[in-house]
Parts: sequence; structure tokens; C-alpha cells
Amino acid sequence: MDQKSILIGRRLPLRRFFACGAIPMILLSLLLLWPPSLRAEENYTFDLTEIEKKPYHFGGYMEMKPTIFQTRQDSSLYRLKYYNRDLGETLEEANFKLQLEGSYEKGIARLYFKSNTDYKLSRLGDQEKTDLYEGFLSLNPSSSWKIDTGKKTFKWGKGYAWNPVAFIDRPKDPDDPEVGMEGVFALSADYTKSFDGPLKTISFTPVFQPVYDHINAEFGKKDYVNLAGKLYLLFYDTDIDLIFLTGGSRTTRFGADFSRNIGTNWEIHGEAAYIKDFRVNRIDPTGKVSAVEYDATSFLLGTRYLTDRDTTFILEYYRNGTGFTEDEMKNFFGFVNDAYRTYTATGKDAALQKAAALSEGNYGRANPMRDYLYLRIAQKEPFDILYFNPAITTILNLNDRSFTVSPEMVYTRITNLDLRLKASFITGPVESEYGEKPFDFKLELRVGYYF
Repeated sequence: MDQKSILIGRRLPLRRFFACGAIPMILLSLLLLWPPSLRAEENYTFDLTEIEKKPYHFGGYMEMKPTIFQTRQDSSLYRLKYYNRDLGETLEEANFKLQLEGSYEKGIARLYFKSNTDYKLSRLGDQEKTDLYEGFLSLNPSSSWKIDTGKKTFKWGKGYAWNPVAFIDRPKDPDDPEVGMEGVFALSADYTKSFDGPLKTISFTPVFQPVYDHINAEFGKKDYVNLAGKLYLLFYDTDIDLIFLTGGSRTTRFGADFSRNIGTNWEIHGEAAYIKDFRVNRIDPTGKVSAVEYDATSFLLGTRYLTDRDTTFILEYYRNGTGFTEDEMKNFFGFVNDAYRTYTATGKDAALQKAAALSEGNYGRANPMRDYLYLRIAQKEPFDILYFNPAITTILNLNDRSFTVSPEMVYTRITNLDLRLKASFITGPVESEYGEKPFDFKLELRVGYYF
């Protein structure tokens, strides 16, 4: 791949780009929703029934997200995923999401649920998936105690893009860290006590997490009940968590995190995780797969800063102790390319299937290598343009110097309606993480409505 291709990627075919309907729809939506005046008078009334707390709540979120991808047909991961079909220069998809949530409270009890339905229209095949993201019962027998049972997300960790100490949560998507995640089935409790002095608050959260065929089956080895815990301390205005996980489904691991406000507009945070007997499958240049076991240490350091002009900077460094080295990833990419050449010459895809199985494991994780840098810059209402919030995000792989850059624009003029136009440029040298992705460009429009 020449330097020009690395820097700017292939030229997007404009006829196909416009033919897919994405750009006209984007422009039409923005024109229709851009108001002639950004300020309007409103009449306010006062009704006592509006401030009475109701025992129940029901709401939700609907989203439409048309997306166009620019394919990178000579990349190893494109060959691995689409070796038996030709996508052409672009792939167009339409994604729809429906989330419903509700709660009911009576006395010390609260029942909560959140469901998620995704539907995708694509030339690769339509897909529909419905999951219960959360569904649990909470009991508050006193101001100090809370007990939860059911399916929920715990959101352990202080990092924005990554959380190495989130031992019992599903991993975040670093490209969209704020998107809701599916929870896990567990029984947990929270005990909280406040003090006078440097130690202001202490809270302990024990968690029992079963793993069986139909309960948390993807968590690890089945037929175990795992024990996790988090000890929270508010000490000298610093939030500190001490975390552990043990049991037969996954190896024992320990973690700690912290967060502290240095000033009114400046916060720093960090996480560290130690995993005993971490096990991973590695492939060598000859295609031989071997299991390796070692103790892994991961950590994250980050900061968030808000300027006087309402510009937010989020910067994080992530050391992934469970990740692969640059040479180990090159071995995998080389094996995929060799398997593809064998397929084109003989029609046999056994080696490609072997590579696909490895990709479904650690090689296919988001950010599977060792060292990453995350930077997000968001500006609130620049040039006094109300309801308009642009941002730019980049994730840099420090090991192989590949990266993504994602500028975006968010517009929220209409109450409960969010419009986000986001582009992602995915680039890097040959045999690098982002250089071997199946796509080198993505453009999406997200239209989301809360009700």
C-alpha cells in the first residue's frame, strides 16, 4: 500500500455514494430540522400533578441509523469475513433500534426492566435480535442497604473508553463508549455508611454471579457461581474502588481505580487490573496454534478537562496486558492471507475457518493489542450556534501506528430528538490493526428519539 493510500484511503465512488440515498437523506433531514429562529417564546403553566412522584415509569428510545462503508478488499480481515462473496466498493446498511424501559416502585421494592431490539437491513442479510438488557428487583430495607437480584449492568471502573477493572461487565465499544450495554444475571448488595473526617463514605458491594448453560453462558466455564466485590472509599475527596473476582468460570483477578477533581474543570482518573493465569491462544508464522498462560497486568490513566469556552478534552492511555504484540498480530494477518491464497487456488476454506475461530477469540476483540491512546475533543455550541455540538475522536494504536479519526456533529434543536452525523477514517500501514480492517471509511447518520 503506497503512502497516499495510507493517508487518505481510496476515493469514494460518488455515484454509488449518492445512489445509496444516504447523503440526500442527511441533507434533507438537516434542512428540515434547522429552524429559522433558534429562540422561541414558550408559555409556562404550573400543575401540582406534574410534581407528584408516580409509582411507575415507562419510556424508551427509537433510533434509525443508515450507514455506508467503503470496503478495503485487499485487507486480511476483509478476505477472512467475505472471502466467498464480493461486496463491491461500498456496503450500505440501515440499522434500527428500539429500547423500552420501565419501573414500578412500592414500599421498599423497585422493579426495573430495559429491553433492546436491533434490526439491520443489509445486502449481507437482514438480522433481528431482541435482548433483555436489564431486568431486576431492588429492595431498600434501610438507607444503608440495597439488594438487587436479576439482570443488570454494574459499570465498574472510571475510564471513559476502556475499563480494565470491569470484571463482570461486558466490554465497552471504544468507538461509541456511551452506548447502552447488556447486563449480566447476578445477586448483589450494597452497604453504605458515611463518616466525619478524611474518610467520608465507605460502601461495599458483594456480587454472586452464576454461570450455567442459559445464564451468563458467555462469561466463561459453566456450572460455577462466581464471587466478585467492590469496596468504595471517598477519601480526601478522592473516589477509590478496590475490586476482585474469583470463581471457576474465570481466573482470579484484582483491580483498583480512582478519580479526583484537581480543580473545578479538571479531573484525573485511573485503573489497574491484575489477572492471574490468563490463557490465550497464539498462532506462530507457520500457522501452529498454542495455548499460553501468564499473569497479566493492565492499566489506564486518563484526564478530562473543560475549558472556559466549553471545550471538553478527554485523554486516556490504555495498557492492555492481555493484548498481542505487533509481531503476534502480524503472524495472524499473515496466516489469514496464506489461507486466502490457498482458498483461491484450491477452493478449500479449512484454513480460513481456523482463522475465523481465532478471530472470534482474542484476535477479534476491539483493540486486541497492547498500547492505545484515546483523545476526544467536544465543543458545546461553537460561535453561539444553539443546539449544535461538534466533536472529533481518535484512537491511536501506539504499537503499529495505525489509527481512526472520527469527526461528528450533534444537533438537538427538537426536544428528545438527537441528530448525529459521524464519519470514521480508518487507516494504517499493511499488517497493522486498523490497516487490516475490512473497511477504511464509514459514514453514518443517527436519528434518535426519546419518549
